Amino acid sequence: MSGHSQFDLLKQRRFLPYFTVQALGAFNDNVFRQAIIGLLGVMAAAGLLDETTRGTYTQLAPAVFILPYFLFSSIAGQFAERTEKSKLIRITTAMEIAIMSLAAVGFLLQDMRVLLFALFATGVQSTLFGPVKYSILPSVLKPEELTGGNGLVEMGTSIAVLLGMLFGGLIFTVAGEHGTQAAAVAVILLAIAGNVLSRMIPAVPASAPDLEVQWNPIPESLAILRLAKKQLAVRNSILGVSWFWFTGTVLTGNLPVYAETHLGGTPTLYVFALAVFSIGVGTGSLLCEKLSARTVEIGLVPLGAIGMSACILHLGFAPAVAAKGLDVGPFLQQAGAWRVVLDLAGIGLFSGFFVVPLFALIQSRTPKDELSRVIAGMNIQNAVFIVAAALGGVALQQLLGWSIPQLFLALGVASIVVAAWIFSIVPEFLMRFLSWLLVRGLYRLKLHGIEKHVPDEGAALLVCNHVSYMDALILSASIPRPARFVMYYKIFNIPVMRWIFRTAKAIPIAGARENPELMQRAFDEVDAVLAEGELVCIFPEGALTKDGDIAPFKSGVERILQRAAARGQVVPVVPMALRNMWGSMWSRRANAKEGSMLDRMRVPRRLRAHVDVVAGEPVDGGTATAELLEAKVRALRGDAA
Repeated sequence: MSGHSQFDLLKQRRFLPYFTVQALGAFNDNVFRQAIIGLLGVMAAAGLLDETTRGTYTQLAPAVFILPYFLFSSIAGQFAERTEKSKLIRITTAMEIAIMSLAAVGFLLQDMRVLLFALFATGVQSTLFGPVKYSILPSVLKPEELTGGNGLVEMGTSIAVLLGMLFGGLIFTVAGEHGTQAAAVAVILLAIAGNVLSRMIPAVPASAPDLEVQWNPIPESLAILRLAKKQLAVRNSILGVSWFWFTGTVLTGNLPVYAETHLGGTPTLYVFALAVFSIGVGTGSLLCEKLSARTVEIGLVPLGAIGMSACILHLGFAPAVAAKGLDVGPFLQQAGAWRVVLDLAGIGLFSGFFVVPLFALIQSRTPKDELSRVIAGMNIQNAVFIVAAALGGVALQQLLGWSIPQLFLALGVASIVVAAWIFSIVPEFLMRFLSWLLVRGLYRLKLHGIEKHVPDEGAALLVCNHVSYMDALILSASIPRPARFVMYYKIFNIPVMRWIFRTAKAIPIAGARENPELMQRAFDEVDAVLAEGELVCIFPEGALTKDGDIAPFKSGVERILQRAAARGQVVPVVPMALRNMWGSMWSRRANAKEGSMLDRMRVPRRLRAHVDVVAGEPVDGGTATAELLEAKVRALRGDAA
């Protein structure tokens, strides 16, 4: 691994102002909404509202906020596509100043009609900001930074939401009779701060400046939902993100009552439980970059799904606390209290593992001129899932008499079913999980020159020495972009590994004497992949090394480049080398005779071996030869066989 950290992004202008603006926006939204709840309590205590009216406003507020996502997401996605992104962020933050000024009037007059209208307008503003919030990242981050950048955004959002709820909830407690004035000033100042910081975001060109906006929300909403379903992996990643929101809505929506009735707590205990969950989400989000080695590692998604489901089920079986009126300290002294704390932290932690790679996959595999609309389509679906979670939870409790622990148990079972369904439809998730376990369990990778020399976009041919049966998986775990691997058909057909290779769309190849038809199909597919602007990785030796040395490169690499040149495409060639792989379990025994794979495998001389993956400066495909590329790879590998 290189010494880069996602926190380095917080020192750079291309990311820090945007990160701060989106976090401030989430913070202010929740300050505003919690301040409304606080004002309802003050008005009820003063006899200005009866409990029925107070309850009606409390239940109406979330619906008012989420309604714009259904009405205007399609239009927001189109505007985010055709507008320079920093300009759009400045527009939305300027809208926030106007909306919060109206909200301030509502607080000062204690007029719920004004506040609900401002809340609706806040939903409109959030709807407009939503597509640009995530579509801007691929434009300002490199592929190897996507996972870390998304982790920071998710961490910042979860912590901002938590702090906003705390701050908004405490305004009327701390300010007392001046609570309305304090709330009015707070929301305006936060909105102004967001707009000032938005002016520091560098310009990011519009992805589709000539797009013609379609104003009818119903057909356009259907159109962008279809757009979001074009690619199977993207479609199911969006489904996964929506399930994350469904799960979070069920948990956080029921947490206040659960903390009081099942855990015997006061409102302080609810805040503590919410903080544990939110910090868990933030921690899991930040850990994704470390666990993924700065690639878009969707293998973390099954890990997150399994962990979320297990922790939710375990929480559902947690016994009730007999005592009542407990604050945090007394609660933690109760039997089983730490089990609940660890379950909530675990749900949050694995939720981060689950959702961050999904966002990164959506961003990396969606064309840039469609991404904002795809994100808008995802926001519509998220809104549907949030409403379904809220209404479904109420229905199960009111109509069937389910307790909250029973609801959590049902959610845990549903999480398993949904995850299994997604992974069965798109086996790439499970394949990446298995390969991630294999690579991270057997090796400790250190990368050199990958970020510098492997191009962020466009076609390239990667050539590497061939040491072990694990080479393709190791390289796949090291390269930020998806790559198609060409491999000897007998390795491709290894039991168990065959499923992984097939799911990864590896290209099997045979020698001209063994199977000329298979060889021709492989060259045709490689040519097609390069023509589409993707990465292809080959092992020009044609077979695993038998003694740890690099065998002469075969002429197939030249044939690939010549075919591309005949189409008018000059493909850069990136030489790569694996160091310290010889001697691992999956490399051959020196001078082993032909036989089964197990016959040729060796007992490893070290476990969790340190393996270096090195990339050199690209070579012009118009001048590259097999001999030149072999010399480059030999130089990169050096003596570390």
